[in-house]
Amino acid sequence: MAMLVSSVEEGSLSAAARKMRVPVATLTRNVNDLETLVGTKLLVRTTRKLELTDAGTEYVASARHILEQVDEQERRAAGEFTAPRGELVVTTPVQVARLRVLPVITQFLSLYPEIRIKLVQSDRNVDLVDSRADVAIRIGRLRDSSLVATRVGTLRVVVAASPALLETHGVPKTPEELSDYPCVVFDSPYLAPWRFRNPATGDIFTVADVPRLLVSSPDAAAYAAIDGVGATLVLEHDVADAVNAGKLQFILQEFEVEPIPVNLVHLSQNIMPVKLRRFLDFATPKLRAALADFGRIPSV
Repeated sequence: MAMLVSSVEEGSLSAAARKMRVPVATLTRNVNDLETLVGTKLLVRTTRKLELTDAGTEYVASARHILEQVDEQERRAAGEFTAPRGELVVTTPVQVARLRVLPVITQFLSLYPEIRIKLVQSDRNVDLVDSRADVAIRIGRLRDSSLVATRVGTLRVVVAASPALLETHGVPKTPEELSDYPCVVFDSPYLAPWRFRNPATGDIFTVADVPRLLVSSPDAAAYAAIDGVGATLVLEHDVADAVNAGKLQFILQEFEVEPIPVNLVHLSQNIMPVKLRRFLDFATPKLRAALADFGRIPSV
């Protein structure tokens, strides 16, 4: 069942084999044996992808539920519901992990020697069920109502530019001017498109940017902005050090949208493992304190 579910989630038998660290032939044989056992075809294999049959769709849904029950019973047997022990899988955006989450995790591990943490860093929202994750730090509005969320803070969305760039190209007075301004764009699911708020009406509007440089990490956006490549729109903590050092300056602050919420989220559970309860109790106040550190820095 686990091999079948993994094949569906990964999109191919070979990808599932790599994830489960077994030979492709072994995984293929086990999936074939499962189809023989249930007496029907579950997967349709093509050269490009795997597709579930109608019977396979229903079977995989049931298999996921059964595997979750097996996992819970194994954790019960290991004592995870009576003592803080076992592996805890935490997912978080890359930059938030480096700046805010890792210090919390290192402190937590020093207090609970029987807990192991697997930190999954991704700027895309990782599905908690598919990834078998226990808890996630999510930036942005939550769409999944099945998750239990605890607000730990907010992050400002800011536009920053180097003093040299502002001296050469002038200081934009309105967001619309950014359309003809050198820009460094961080390709982010929670920052694209560039959004601003009309200070007079409160209406939200977007600006069509033509990036001089398109990057896939906030660090790269900050470095390029410091070097004068262009103005960039990022989260405040991505450029706070550079602003404090005078390498960057905030602009267009009066047009900023409301700060983006940051939440700790986990799946609803009848009985919560002790390791998760301990982590939530420890991390929540620490992250709230860390995210409250930022103060408003004057614009130019």
